[in-house]
Amino acid sequence: MIFYLINWFQTSLGIKFPVAFQNYSTRMTLAAMTALLITIFLGPWFIKKVYRIKNEQSELTEYCPQLAELHAKKKETPTMGGALILIAMLISLFLWMDLRSIFTLIFFITTVTLGLLGARDDYLKMKYKNSKGLNRKQKLCIQGMIGLLLAIYLLVPAANQGIAQGEWFHPPVIKEVVKASTEEPKVHGATSLTQVPLQEFASRIYIPFFKEPIHLLTGGLLLLAGAFIIFVVVGTSNSVNLTDGLDGLAAGCLILVASCLTLFAFLSNHVQLASYLNIAYIEGSGEIAIYLSAFVGACIGFLWYNGYPAQVFMGDTGSLALGGIIGVAAVLLKRELLLGIIGGVFVMETVSVILQIWSFQTRQKRIFLCTPIHHHFEYKGWPETKVVIRFWIIGLLLALVGLASLKFQ
Repeated sequence: MIFYLINWFQTSLGIKFPVAFQNYSTRMTLAAMTALLITIFLGPWFIKKVYRIKNEQSELTEYCPQLAELHAKKKETPTMGGALILIAMLISLFLWMDLRSIFTLIFFITTVTLGLLGARDDYLKMKYKNSKGLNRKQKLCIQGMIGLLLAIYLLVPAANQGIAQGEWFHPPVIKEVVKASTEEPKVHGATSLTQVPLQEFASRIYIPFFKEPIHLLTGGLLLLAGAFIIFVVVGTSNSVNLTDGLDGLAAGCLILVASCLTLFAFLSNHVQLASYLNIAYIEGSGEIAIYLSAFVGACIGFLWYNGYPAQVFMGDTGSLALGGIIGVAAVLLKRELLLGIIGGVFVMETVSVILQIWSFQTRQKRIFLCTPIHHHFEYKGWPETKVVIRFWIIGLLLALVGLASLKFQ
């Protein structure tokens, strides 16, 4: 809103503002600071409000009944803390993002839809004091709808053209940057740009550490590309939900993943840097970087109260929405497989649950003491803080590997 008002004042009234307010880097910083301060200062008031509805964290026993006694002290800790994160992010969105950008619209719809889905799930759990909440099919249906709408917008030319209205919500312009020579170009060196249709770009799968992508534009492969987009959004949303089981675990890992994607979004918005790094230039992807910066700021502020011992839990309100936002960002940047690397902790948590279910159903034996896998180590006697910190370290190492792929391709 502030960005839009500044532009309006300058074009309509001739009032000049510092150019810095139009820079993506400035707005990224302000968005992160805004979200951080909102979560910290509204935290005590919010915790008091949700504490009035005390609920047991009974979802912990869904995957590992043995931990009921170990986590007995958490029964009085309120949940739905993710609502505070999402509110801070949405305020930053309205203040610092370009409201005319299609990326702004996509993230707004994703945040509100999945946030309400998670809030409904948390509310039912609190109301009936059990871990059931919404039916799993209902949650998958809503998550899949977000992925489907995104796939239709990206892969169907008529869809993305139909949404655009005047100066609002234009489809993103994608350009491949070709180096002018075999030598590494300077920051202000000459480059040539080749525009790529959005449908073609969205149907690609970029493999980390490799320059050439896999193309899925032809024939029935386009349907496979759409299914892949849905899988990434749904899978990321649920994997973050599974990881949210220990104080600060999910929030800390999300900060690392979002920070990495923020850098990719910022670099993709700069022609010369995209040329140097052999990545596609995505016009306006700086708006993605702004929202992810708000994401990081809000999660850091939330850790102020979610770190051990937690005063509030994220709940499905936060985990489902934040996971979905990360998945959507990865799809828009075409970094889905990269997300599998930098979000390796989330992958590990999900795979542990899948293997446990498969093993128990086919062999009537358990592979892990309990799942998700963070509970396995906790059940082995590791202190909760040790599990969280070590998982953070693993997440940091994976994020560094993901960043290394920028240069080695």
